[in-house]
Amino acid sequence: MYNNIKTRQSRFSHGSRSGGRSRGNFGGKKTSSVNPNLYVNRAKDQIAHEEVIIKHKFTDFGLDQQIVDRVLRRGYETPTTVQDQAIPLAMAGRDVIGSADTGSGKTAAFVLPLLHKMVRDRNQKALIIVPTRELAVQIDDEIRLFSAGLGINTATIIGGAGFGNQLRMLQRRPQFVIGTPGRLKDHLNRKTLRIGDFSNLVLDEADRMVEMGFIDDIRTIVSMLPAHRQSLFFSATIMPEVRGLINSFMKDPASVSVKTRDTSENVDQDVVKFTDAYSKFTSLNDMLADEAFKKVLIFGRTKHGVEKLNDALLERGFKTVSIHGNKSQPQRQRALQDFKQDRATIMIATDVAARGLDIPNVSHVINYDAPDSYQDYIHRIGRTGRANNKGIALTFVSHY
Repeated sequence: MYNNIKTRQSRFSHGSRSGGRSRGNFGGKKTSSVNPNLYVNRAKDQIAHEEVIIKHKFTDFGLDQQIVDRVLRRGYETPTTVQDQAIPLAMAGRDVIGSADTGSGKTAAFVLPLLHKMVRDRNQKALIIVPTRELAVQIDDEIRLFSAGLGINTATIIGGAGFGNQLRMLQRRPQFVIGTPGRLKDHLNRKTLRIGDFSNLVLDEADRMVEMGFIDDIRTIVSMLPAHRQSLFFSATIMPEVRGLINSFMKDPASVSVKTRDTSENVDQDVVKFTDAYSKFTSLNDMLADEAFKKVLIFGRTKHGVEKLNDALLERGFKTVSIHGNKSQPQRQRALQDFKQDRATIMIATDVAARGLDIPNVSHVINYDAPDSYQDYIHRIGRTGRANNKGIALTFVSHY
């Protein structure tokens, strides 16, 4: 169990240092089906037992020099393992299925080859389908950084944002359209989006889209694309049902798998035991008051529970923001930017923040409500321990 929790709980009967003895229920009683033993794992020192050989530099891929210049200006010279293996295949025109640990650079692995195509041929267009609004915006930001000054237009087509602005983006005939399945289908039904000339398709985190019930929408959207196209699929996990989906619309795909583990070896994982809602909340309150908890991402199960916990921590003087499905897209983006730029030190979220988001320097991930599945757990804790930094993941477990 997490170090010093028992010692700290001896003080709980006196209330937290940040507030009184409120016994509000800040955590649901629904239990997870995941074995709590899977939440305990010591972080390892730098991985010396497995030497990964990178065969290329970014200058070796044959990318247009304008793109290479922008990559180098961002401080990147050597690709990650998934980039090293996937970019040459994508540059050769192959369909690619890529599986890699979270935080491994999958976005650049598909963005850079597509940008190369578009710089050489302005008629090239790409449709990128993702499960969440936040991931769509993050990919759009990455494209803009790598394509600055190249005349490449993008359109982010997501729920929670007004149709008017999206229509204006689409009228600019963007080379990249990045969107969530539901809103993409809305535009297709309204005939405000025509994808018959999009010769490139990317599915990012398709397993999450299947879990969210978007499989029929994805099939409908893909059926409207040209038969002759390049399809790229990247995800941290590829479940059997997802593999069946992607194999149905890919042609002789090349597989790239650089996953070496289920969870990051840079993440120290442990549990925090609690007996009731009061001990659970006061344990959290006491931990967050510790200076070691510098930048914390807390996951809750429900939108209502996340907002209630956010309000309770704000009352106790913590700098918090929240993200969940009841927030408008501008509210969600503002909260994410506040957390990324350290205007807030704590972000409380549902699983909309568990996939694909690249948030620098998260010191702790706290599963205030245990995840519903082990795959969800993998994605949640992948928000810390990134870029060879050490991170800590703590999961609250009921102990009656």
